[in-house]
Amino acid sequence: MTAARRKTPTPRRVRPSPFARNTLALIYDFDGTLTPQPMQEYTVLPQLGIAPAAFWDEVDAEVRRTGGDGILTYMRLLVEKIEANKAHVSRKSLRSLARGIRYFPGVESWFERVNHYVHTASGGAVRVKHYIVSAGLGEILEGIGIKRHFERIYASQYHFNHHEVACFPTIVINDTSKTQYLFRINKGREETRESINEYMPEAERPIPFGHMLYIGDGLTDVPCMTVTKNNGGFAVAVHNPARPQSLEVCRALARANRIDYFATADYRAGRSLEKRVRTILDIIVARILFEREKHAFQRELDPAR
Repeated sequence: MTAARRKTPTPRRVRPSPFARNTLALIYDFDGTLTPQPMQEYTVLPQLGIAPAAFWDEVDAEVRRTGGDGILTYMRLLVEKIEANKAHVSRKSLRSLARGIRYFPGVESWFERVNHYVHTASGGAVRVKHYIVSAGLGEILEGIGIKRHFERIYASQYHFNHHEVACFPTIVINDTSKTQYLFRINKGREETRESINEYMPEAERPIPFGHMLYIGDGLTDVPCMTVTKNNGGFAVAVHNPARPQSLEVCRALARANRIDYFATADYRAGRSLEKRVRTILDIIVARILFEREKHAFQRELDPAR
């Protein structure tokens, strides 16, 4: 083949990478945050005929005596109570009992309102994901009426044997271990079998902490609130008007700068909680739109990016 007939190779076009960090995450505690009482008080404790106050007093007394973990202690004692009552509390029955859970006002419509607000504020450019990270029982949370709104629910779990009897905890989520799930969301490693220990550059993490809002109700949420805020995200606390001490906890969190706002746990439209959360959502949406435009600008400068 002569040089005149030899074809010059066509340069391979590199497709510019699309902007992928267009998601914000709202992460919720469950007991005391979305519900007035712990989930066990609506479900398994009444099923066993056990007074909630007596059960939690027993848990607290054993934790003081042994120095054990509070979540492990309550999970073990619950199994013992089930055995002592000769009750058959299977995964299926726990899911069914979840129908008895009651929520704070406005919770059932909250998630769709948040989604609609973000969609409108961002012109459809930003999507929302909701998560639960709870020390409560995953077997109960599988049956909650609001489950469809959540991308994932992380919670403590039991091992059930072949008779569908709860034997021992397989996943225990306490105050500090909750924080690993923030990093799962941050890195997009949301399956619990996936490792989150490998290094991942900040620019590759699908949901930066600056796109996160954590909502909790008290001191057990401090590790998550701190991790979220220290990494550029936001935290809001809610208090139960029927429990005056919960307001004092929120005031202490605010004075320590562990939260951005607190409000009554009233999720109805137009209430303080919605107004304050929307203020934060406006900031996160603006951040994402800024980052998206910056990404487009960088592609103009360097089309191969």
